[in-house]
Amino acid sequence: MKLYMVPLAPNPTKVMLYIAERAELGVDMGIEQIVVNTVKGRHKEPAHLARNPFGTVPALELDDGTYFVESLAIIEYLEDRFPEEGLLGVNPEARGKARDVERIIDLRIAGPMGQYGHAKNSPLGRPPNPELAARMERSMQTPLDYLENLLSDGRPLLLGERASIADCTLQASLQFLRYVEADLFGERQRLRDWDARYRARPAAQKVLRW
Repeated sequence: MKLYMVPLAPNPTKVMLYIAERAELGVDMGIEQIVVNTVKGRHKEPAHLARNPFGTVPALELDDGTYFVESLAIIEYLEDRFPEEGLLGVNPEARGKARDVERIIDLRIAGPMGQYGHAKNSPLGRPPNPELAARMERSMQTPLDYLENLLSDGRPLLLGERASIADCTLQASLQFLRYVEADLFGERQRLRDWDARYRARPAAQKVLRW
């Protein structure tokens, strides 16, 4: 299999962190990772559009030559194909909670965080948009409080002792936020401590660049 990605973008980084976490647990999925240079527009070229007609990353090429193009679908496919030492949990309740927290992060934090970053200091050269940035910042306060409260029982990671897809999704977006030199945690010390712990993990050290 081949994963077409770009290191800074949150969605590919989420999948890359997931693969690295599984590798740390001894699961070698045999996935070759190939950079698609989005700065040079390679994601809009015919070769990549044949993989992903939406011109985005990531794209996972399967052994039969077909593709998955949504990051969560890629992760859940890999969970199903390589069930040993998965990150979703071992029973329906654990798997449901892992999916629930990941969706909260992706829909209520990661999406707005991307818009906020581009509105503040876009690496793609988009003009600043203070009104949009302020609106996105307001929208993230409740979900960030939710995560801060999750950590109030002393758990080291968002779902407990073991890394989850929720950790991967949040950290992927935080890397983008660091790149644009922004910080939205405020006085949430538990989230800051989680961030430091996660970034010190071997998987994170292999994937994150910022």
